Amino acid sequence: MLSSSSSLLHLHPNDNVLVAKTALALGQDIPELGVRTRAQVPAGHKIAARRIAEGEQVKKYDTVIGVATRDLEPGDYVHSHNLKLVDYYRDPSFGADVRPVDYVPEEERATFQGFVRAGGGVGTRNFIGILSSVNCSATVIKRIAAHFTPERLAAFPNVDGVAAFAQSSGCGMSSPSEHFDVLRRTLAGYARHPNLAGVLIVGLGCERNQVDALVDSQGLKEGQLLRTLVMQEVGGTRATIEAGIAAIEEMLPIANQAQRSTVSAAHLKIGLECGGSDGFSGITANPGLGAAMDILVRHGGTAILSETPEIHGVEFMLTRRAISPEVGQKLLDRLAWWERYAAGQNAQFNGVVGHGNQAGGLANIFEKSLGSAMKGGTTPLRAVYEYAEPITEHGFVFMDSPGYDPVASTGQIASGAQLICFTTGRGSMFGSKPAPTIKLASNTPMYQRLQEDMDINCGVVVDGELTVPELGQQIFEQILHHASGEPTKSEALGLGDHEFVPWHLGIVS
Repeated sequence: MLSSSSSLLHLHPNDNVLVAKTALALGQDIPELGVRTRAQVPAGHKIAARRIAEGEQVKKYDTVIGVATRDLEPGDYVHSHNLKLVDYYRDPSFGADVRPVDYVPEEERATFQGFVRAGGGVGTRNFIGILSSVNCSATVIKRIAAHFTPERLAAFPNVDGVAAFAQSSGCGMSSPSEHFDVLRRTLAGYARHPNLAGVLIVGLGCERNQVDALVDSQGLKEGQLLRTLVMQEVGGTRATIEAGIAAIEEMLPIANQAQRSTVSAAHLKIGLECGGSDGFSGITANPGLGAAMDILVRHGGTAILSETPEIHGVEFMLTRRAISPEVGQKLLDRLAWWERYAAGQNAQFNGVVGHGNQAGGLANIFEKSLGSAMKGGTTPLRAVYEYAEPITEHGFVFMDSPGYDPVASTGQIASGAQLICFTTGRGSMFGSKPAPTIKLASNTPMYQRLQEDMDINCGVVVDGELTVPELGQQIFEQILHHASGEPTKSEALGLGDHEFVPWHLGIVS
């Protein structure tokens, strides 16, 4: 943020719009422009900082977010009614902005209290998970999980819970296909997740996504803490529920042996999400989270940016940070895939953002993407991954996904994220298991209204209480607390049982 007054934010010297810190009334004096407002302007929305001619590019953070559809005068309200999305060439300039990372020496790196797994992974939680290979076993796994009430788990204080991850696919789909591969990769990612001490996979028996083939194809190994059941073989619904309860009862004493120990923050993989974004998201919460991710990367950890449609229009901000032309091109290839995938549809990728985004001050996908990309901070882009592909690289990476929050978060968790940091301006009520969600509010009024759901108030930046770097340090420290077991607001509310949503691609037949 360059400068602010009592009512307006000037984000960059080259910008021809200003952002309203608070709602502006019609005819309100704007001393810095020497004019009065020419309309009512909600908080987080934009006004013209100078005369903007019809067809002229409109810039925010020195980035084009559209062109004016008519002549605009200083003090005019600028939004979707007079701002048109026009695509234009953006030079990817692979690697032009790559800067060396000032890594913290290993012996000085931040730490948290995590669960060290036999395979070398580190968990932030200690759940037992139940996966359905197909929708037909979804009710069964929910019934098994429901048996394990807090009272029944009281004897196992080191176990955070038994969570059922039901899904609505697994049959009636093309196989082999991209959809089939993505589903199996997602299920396997959860089965291997370090936040799960034990896993039970339940199938029906006649589905396309056969349990034994799922296990074999994904390199999973059955044992004490990875069990499978097939309903048609076990004896039906009731018998499978009983067998599933018995299997988990055998896992619980083993899972309860897990103890937290001090580990380096280098083991952390953080999924970066935003939902219900507003005009302040790109000013407070997203850059604040980006600053926290820069700190995490310096300490050896991994930041996972996703939601490919929500970098459309600002992808150059990432390709210029790519460590190689190959990494940058892989990102552009995913965007080209999305362009084909969304062709002819009234989808976000093609410009239309949601009602909440519009009401919050975001006129189109370019403006939304401008804020969304800031979550990734400023360090080099080290790798680009497919949806739910295991992430092995440390540092800042990108995982391809839709912009739909549950689907994107599911993919990030399947890729190995042990925590999700979720920024919101309108007030998303999202939560996730087995990797908990930390929610960051972009503005103080919403944070105060929804304190039961919000973990961090990033509106303090606009309020003048903290700078973005100071907010980043606060976010980083809170991440370490939650990684060490401190419950997030969404955990306290019991969210996360219905937010497992693998990405569905292709036909249903």
